[in-house]
Formats: sequence, C-alpha cells, structure tokens
Amino acid sequence: MASRFDGRIVLVTGTTGIAAAAARALVDEGANVFVTSRTQQHVDDLVREFGERSAGQAADLTQEEAVQSVVDACVASFGRLDCVYNVAGISGRRFGDGPLHEMTLDGWETVMANNATSQFLVCRSAVRQMLTQDPDASGGRGAILTMSSVLARHPSPGHFATHGYAASKGAIEAFTRAAAAYYAAHGIRFNAIAPALVATPMSRRAQADPDIVAFASHKQPLAAGLLTPEDLVGTALYLLSDDARVITGQVIDVDGGWAVSEG
Repeated sequence: MASRFDGRIVLVTGTTGIAAAAARALVDEGANVFVTSRTQQHVDDLVREFGERSAGQAADLTQEEAVQSVVDACVASFGRLDCVYNVAGISGRRFGDGPLHEMTLDGWETVMANNATSQFLVCRSAVRQMLTQDPDASGGRGAILTMSSVLARHPSPGHFATHGYAASKGAIEAFTRAAAAYYAAHGIRFNAIAPALVATPMSRRAQADPDIVAFASHKQPLAAGLLTPEDLVGTALYLLSDDARVITGQVIDVDGGWAVSEG
C-alpha cells in the first residue's frame, strides 16, 4: 500500500527530540529526509539510522550562506524539495532571556536570531526552490511547517517568564500567516504547530524542576504531564501531507489541554 510520503523529499531542521521523532515517522511513511542541525554527530547518527533514503548536513541556520547550502545539498541529493519542517530553535534563558526588566539585549537578539531569523532563512531558500518546481498531481508545489509555542498566545508567567522566546514564537506565527496568504496562489502551503511543554533535550531544566512537573500534570491534563515528541508527529505529518492540501495559514496547538486549563 502506498504511503503518504512515498517519493516526497522533506527537509527537517533539528536532529533531536521533536525533529528526530518526526524524521523517523517520515522515513517510515516513505519520505526521503534531509536533516540539518548545528551538531554534526547528531546529523550523522540520524543519517546512519535512516540509511539510503536520508542525507544531512550540519549548519548554523542563522547564517544565510549556510541555509542556502543546506537547501542546495538537499536538492543535489534528491532532486527537489517538497516539504519543510522547521523544528530547530533554542530556549534563551542561558543567553540572557527572561522577564523584560531583566532581559539583556544579547539575550533578545540571540533568541530572535535562532528562533525567528533561522526560520525566515530556511523558508526563503525553500520557497525559492519550490517556485522553480512544477506543481504535483494535486496542484501543490510544497508544504512548509513552522514551529511556534503555546507561550506565544498562552503565557505562563510563574514558570516561563522568557519574554524574548514568546516574542520570537509570536513573530513566527505572524510570518507564517503572511507567507501563507501570499504563496497560496503559487501552490505553497504554510502552517505552524504550537506545542506546550514537551520532554526534549531543550526542556531538561523544566523536567528537573518538581514544581514545573507538577504544574504540567494539571496544565496538560490530556498528557498527565509533559508531552512526548511522538505526541506531535501525527499533527505534523498531517499538515505536511496532501491530506491537508487545502489547509494553509493555520496555527495548531498540540498542548495536552494547556490553552483551556487553569493554572
């Protein structure tokens, strides 16, 4: 039986946690996957795991030349680019992010560069490639999924007072909607996924804090705690696939009930 991603070429930014879980599922559904992150070892590990239907390249996605090199390498490896899942990003607390009155300029700029600017650069290079490609059988030229956060619209001041991070994710949502409106006529879809607290390497600090774990248990009641990376896979693959071919400009919360729970 044919899978949703047979013959599709998908670029995934990030190589651990949410990105790795999605990449595994994409390969299982027939995709050829190109992975990228800053860490060469993580890239190599996934390519080795996935085998011949994968390739990868380490890159600093805040740099124009590096991003273009990644997209060029993806197309050189597989011939085209059909989908992008923008997962790579940071939590900026250790760089100076925090409440506004405590935040440093370096913290703000570092978070914006790694979360918002990196996604802009990846999307720009991807769209430039997709516009050169003929539409597929369903009339589409590509699907791009960006990574937001529930903190963009549902803040938690007691535990997650990182205002630069929230601003970067809000920027991603606005950017995604604007791009979706412009490129719909070209057959390129843009959507965003906004997870709540997920057990990933980036959230180790939260996972080690008993108060935050207890908070998550009632703020994310459907997960009874932190979400797993696999909890996001179904939504991500749906939005990237032709099952969602008429869906664009949407931000989908995958939050275990965060947005509708007290706390």
